[in-house]
Amino acid sequence: MTPARRDDPEPAPPTAPPGPAGPPRAGGPDPAPWQRITVDVPGLEFEARPPGQYAFDFPDSECEGWSTDRLTLRFASVRGAKHRYYRQPRQDAARAAVHEATGSVVFAVADGVSSATESHQGAVEACRAAVERILHLLDRGAQRLDGADVASYAAERLRELARWRLGIAAPQVAEVTRLYATTLVAGVVRVAGEALEAEVFRIGDSGAWLLDRVGGGYHPLFGGKAVPGTPLVGNEVSPLPLVPDRPESAVGRLAEPWVLLVGTDGFGDPLGEGDGRVGELFTRQLGSPPPPLWLGHVLDFTRETFDDDRTLLAVWPRAEGRG
Repeated sequence: MTPARRDDPEPAPPTAPPGPAGPPRAGGPDPAPWQRITVDVPGLEFEARPPGQYAFDFPDSECEGWSTDRLTLRFASVRGAKHRYYRQPRQDAARAAVHEATGSVVFAVADGVSSATESHQGAVEACRAAVERILHLLDRGAQRLDGADVASYAAERLRELARWRLGIAAPQVAEVTRLYATTLVAGVVRVAGEALEAEVFRIGDSGAWLLDRVGGGYHPLFGGKAVPGTPLVGNEVSPLPLVPDRPESAVGRLAEPWVLLVGTDGFGDPLGEGDGRVGELFTRQLGSPPPPLWLGHVLDFTRETFDDDRTLLAVWPRAEGRG
């Protein structure tokens, strides 16, 4: 997201060049203390500073990983260099769950808008609300994911937060946006007999891709950051709590050799079209599901000028199938 607007000048970041940091050995994680992976010109190296004292519930990094009989999920979310230096909490979030009655995997990824003062809370609550709502819709036997319904449910959660924070019964949309604005990408990978079907929708400019882990290549499921016909706030696609009548969505089969990726622009911007060094790095590392901690390590690569928070969620079809 765009940098937070500030009235007071910020201290200058460190200028010392980083020490050498090379990629991991071809065989996998090095048992020695892990050095950050460098892509092209490295960014500046420094010890992360603590976020504000009341941001203790938003750790610098988090990761998750598990498998069902049919699917394997991994996600990681890491604080970017800018937030580490300026004592800001990580404003990205991700959440995932399995719908136990069907074996479907439900997920959400959010990127808090930097100009919102409590966007780290907005991102987490939007993910929680989206996963809760999708699980509820699956319980009711919904045949298709209603993105507008899920997004509206998440937007209402943000309004509830604003009511509590401001102490007023009916906060205006602008007041909710000022506090908790966030993007949201959410969806489900359904188990339908022998087939796996992915449904994804988004609010804002975070992204989703299908990665061909054999032939290489990233196939975006959504357009660029400026979606025709979508209302704008400044130069950005509108985030929650604003909800369009028909959120941008995608539906398709998930089968070998494809991997579903969902990520914030901290991942999508350096990835670009996927034909550069960042794309090569993740094609190699996502050929099979990595350990969750290793995914977080790879996602925390250093590259000059790319200092945003990064979140990446990936879903693989399991080659062994049921059992």
